[in-house]
Amino acid sequence: MYTQAGGSQPLDVTGPPVLTNLVLVGATVLTGLAAGVLALYAHTVMPGLKRTDDRTFVAAFQSIDRAIINPWFMFTFFGALILTGVAGVLHLGSDRRSVLPWLVGAFVLYLITVVITVAIHVPLNDAIKGAGDPNHIDVARVRAAFDESRWAAWNLVRTITTTGAFVILVGVVAARHR
Repeated sequence: MYTQAGGSQPLDVTGPPVLTNLVLVGATVLTGLAAGVLALYAHTVMPGLKRTDDRTFVAAFQSIDRAIINPWFMFTFFGALILTGVAGVLHLGSDRRSVLPWLVGAFVLYLITVVITVAIHVPLNDAIKGAGDPNHIDVARVRAAFDESRWAAWNLVRTITTTGAFVILVGVVAARHR
């Protein structure tokens, strides 16, 4: 039990209802946006790139990956995890605890997404970006080393985990406003 400094009164970590609602809605929106980005890669970007020749694949992937590393994406991708965690903390109070297991579930699913991204996608993306100018490298070797089937399979997993987190958060928002 958390207590206020110098006292025995429990520390209220739940925050005002407006803050709790804003954080929960923010977590839900950002998670939905992240799920959309990952789904777009799964059903459009990677299937489209799969049909290209090696030089086009390497050049396009390098360009797309450089473009996606921007403040908007980073805020969305990592903000979803942070706000979901904060939403969980804001639901520690006994009057709000009924949705806490669902928030923990959403957080864990999204955390899995982040771990997959950092452990699998970032190294593959960095390797293809670091391979050099497609006009001056062996693009067939670079594409083979990239292992797009592995990239796509793990992207499908993170699309599912992120979408699951989003669905849970939508359910929590709906349940709180019944």
